[in-house]
Amino acid sequence: MNRSARRLFLSALALGALGVTQGAIAQAWPAKPIRIVVPYTPGGSSDIIARVISQPLSEALQQPVVVENKPGANGNTGTELVAKSPADGYTLLLCDVGALAITSSVYTKLSFDPGKDLRGVGMLAYSPHLLVVHPSVPANNLKELAALSKTTPLNFAVTAIGSAPHLAGVAVEAGSGATWNYIPYKGGSQAIQDTIGGQTQVLMNGMLATLAHVQSGKLKVLGVSRATRVPLLAHVPTIAEQGIKGFESGTWQGVLVPNGTPPAVVARLSAELTRIIRSPEVRARLTAQGAEVYTMPPPEFAQFFERERLKWAAVVKKADIKLD
Repeated sequence: MNRSARRLFLSALALGALGVTQGAIAQAWPAKPIRIVVPYTPGGSSDIIARVISQPLSEALQQPVVVENKPGANGNTGTELVAKSPADGYTLLLCDVGALAITSSVYTKLSFDPGKDLRGVGMLAYSPHLLVVHPSVPANNLKELAALSKTTPLNFAVTAIGSAPHLAGVAVEAGSGATWNYIPYKGGSQAIQDTIGGQTQVLMNGMLATLAHVQSGKLKVLGVSRATRVPLLAHVPTIAEQGIKGFESGTWQGVLVPNGTPPAVVARLSAELTRIIRSPEVRARLTAQGAEVYTMPPPEFAQFFERERLKWAAVVKKADIKLD
């Protein structure tokens, strides 16, 4: 056998062995507990959805499914943990996919590449951002809020620097002519609490985590970031209706795994998660809180991620937001 033929033979053996190994992993999976890593503090949109799906997923896979909150570095701590975990289907990332797409544009130094080190399993839900203020703020719409900001200092609670709600706030500020001071937090739950407490006056956050506080009267909603009005808040105009043409943003919750996870495992996970999130009981539970079930298979997920990356990269560049 000449050298070229030998190389081809060895390559074929290696690929065959890889196929056998991945096939064996897929057939044996799952053989131990699975963890869902949420890279944010408890109480946010991603955390809520993770806890809604964890028990049904455990029942479907007949293995314990544990939700672990790993906040830090605006979501990068938990995301890096998953990106560098073994690609065996036992460590999942549930996060705001839009925010994840922003990461590579905002951070100049990252030890992982979201687009290369992670693989999308499927989208689960979408909830638009709500533009809310403390009830004491004397504004009932975006125009009034923008005018007020010219005479009264307004603190805008940022759920995380470079997050989707942060960049949505930047876009609303620019589009409306408003001016506010950005106050960064480590997660949506604390940003909400400080806006309720009056330490900050303005907030944009996912409807899933914010609606209950609007319904209780603790926060006043001025606009919705959806293309059309939300049935649960039919009286509230969209931000696009209030002068920022075409404006739409939101929180897109999805599940990702380390790149290299066997395709059969990804396919099984995608099928189970899609079935669970579309089930009448889960759909009803999320809809009541302001989230829309929004499923997407892996190939479409990858295309969505790239569109989000390009869209928000332009906003980041214009706003000149950079972090180490």
